[in-house]
Amino acid sequence: MLKSNKISFTFFICLLLLNAASAQTKKAYNAVYSGVPWYDQNGNTVSAHGANIVKEGDRYYLFGERHDDSTNAFVGFNCYSSADLYNWKFESIALPQQPSGKLGTNRVGERCKVMKCPSTGEYIMYMHADTLGYTDQFVGYATAKNITGPYTFHGPLLYNGKPIKKWDMGTFQDQDGSGYVLLHGGDIYKLNDDYKSINEQVNKAFERGFESPAIFHKDSLYYFLGSDLTGWERNDNYYFTSTSLKGPWTKRGFFAPHGTLTWNSQTTFVLPIEGSKETTYMFMGDRWSFPHQATAATYVWQPFTVSGHILSLNEFKEAWKVDVKTGIVTTSSIKGKSIPANDAAIMYKGNWKQDTSMVKSSDAKGDVCLLSFTGTQVALYGLARSDGGYVNVTILNSKGKTLLTSIIDLYSKYPAELLKFVSPVMKKDDYTIMVTVLGEKWWWKEKSGRLSGSKGNYVSLSRIVMME
Repeated sequence: MLKSNKISFTFFICLLLLNAASAQTKKAYNAVYSGVPWYDQNGNTVSAHGANIVKEGDRYYLFGERHDDSTNAFVGFNCYSSADLYNWKFESIALPQQPSGKLGTNRVGERCKVMKCPSTGEYIMYMHADTLGYTDQFVGYATAKNITGPYTFHGPLLYNGKPIKKWDMGTFQDQDGSGYVLLHGGDIYKLNDDYKSINEQVNKAFERGFESPAIFHKDSLYYFLGSDLTGWERNDNYYFTSTSLKGPWTKRGFFAPHGTLTWNSQTTFVLPIEGSKETTYMFMGDRWSFPHQATAATYVWQPFTVSGHILSLNEFKEAWKVDVKTGIVTTSSIKGKSIPANDAAIMYKGNWKQDTSMVKSSDAKGDVCLLSFTGTQVALYGLARSDGGYVNVTILNSKGKTLLTSIIDLYSKYPAELLKFVSPVMKKDDYTIMVTVLGEKWWWKEKSGRLSGSKGNYVSLSRIVMME
C-alpha cells in the first residue's frame, strides 16, 4: 500500500548518506530475470560476464569475468554456485589477477570457460589473454583440483608448439567427453586427453568476424552461434548448423528477431539443462555496459526453441522458470500493484519532464524521484532509448537503512520499455525506492578513435511495480 509523500527529500538524502554502508538483507529470487542486476548472498552484484556454467552434482557453477568500473583491465575470474539457476552464491575469485606476467596488472582477461577433464578429473579454465590495446592476444589456460579453485595459470595453450593468436573464444564438451576450443571466425581445435594442449584443428575459420563463439549439440546437429564485430555494441547474432564439427556449416541466419540485436545482448554460452522429462537449452548472453561493466552490465538468459535446424528466441521472456529436475520451462511475470510514472504517489525533484502520457524523463545529474510502499519486493520499468543514460536505484527500509544500491543502464539503439530492476524478496516492511539521475552515458572508444554508444544521459521511467 502507498505511504505519505510528505517526508522531505532532504530527510531521505541524509538517511542515504548516513546508512550507505549498511548491511544487505538476505536475497531470494523465484525466476530468471533478464537484463537486471542480480545479487549474491552477500548483497553484491553478480559479476560474471563472458561466462559459462558447469554442473557438478546437484549444483551449477557459474564462471565469468570479474570487473572494475574504473578500467577494463583484468581483475580476476569469479565463481558462483546455485541449485536453481536463480539464486547465486559467491564462491571465490577462482583465478585472481596475477602479480605479474600475461594476466598481471594492465592486462586483459576475458571470456573464461571451465570444463572438467574426463581422463584426469582436473578442472581446466580457458580464457582470452591480451594487452589493454589488444595487441598480444592468445588463448591461455589454468588448472584446479577443485571446481571453485584456486586455479593456477599456466600461460598459452599450445598447438604445434605455438600459442593460438586469436581473441574471442569459447569451449564445447561433446557427449563422448572430447573437449574443444572455439575461436572467432569459426576455428575449432580439439584438445588432447589431458585438456592442456591441442590435438588437431578440426575446422578452419569460415566466416569473417563471428565473435563470441558457442556450440551445443542436439540430436544429429551441432549449432554454432556467434556475433558480428561491433565492439561492446550489440548486434543481431546468428548461427550455423552441421552434422559434424568438421563441417560443412550451413548458415541459418539470426536466432532472435531481426532488429532486436539479440534482445540487446551478445552470445557467451549455451547451457543444456537436462531433466527427467526434457532438455532445455538456455541461451546465455551479455548486455555489456561500459564504463560500468562491474555494476550496470547485466545478463540475458532465455530458453531456446529448437526444432530441426531452426533455432529461435522469438519472444523475450522478462521472467521465466525452469524445473532443473524435469527440465520443463514455464513463463513467469512480475505481479503486483503497478504505479505509472505520472502517478501522484511518485515524488519528483528536479527537471523531470512528461515525455509521453506514461513516461517521465530527465538528463539532469542529481534529479531524484521517490516512492514509499509497504511490501516485500519492488520492480522498476524504464524506456531504454538511443540517448539513454545511467541511473542509481536505492532501496531504504523503514529505519532508513540502505539495503541495496544499483546502477541501471537505460541505453538501447531502439526504444523499448524494459524491466530494468527487480529487488530480491525482502521481509515485509515499509520501504522507499529512490531513483537518482547520474548524468552519465554508455560509451566506447573504438580502435579507430570513433566513439560509439549513447547520444545522451536521459533516464526515462515508465512504471514501478510493488509486490506485497
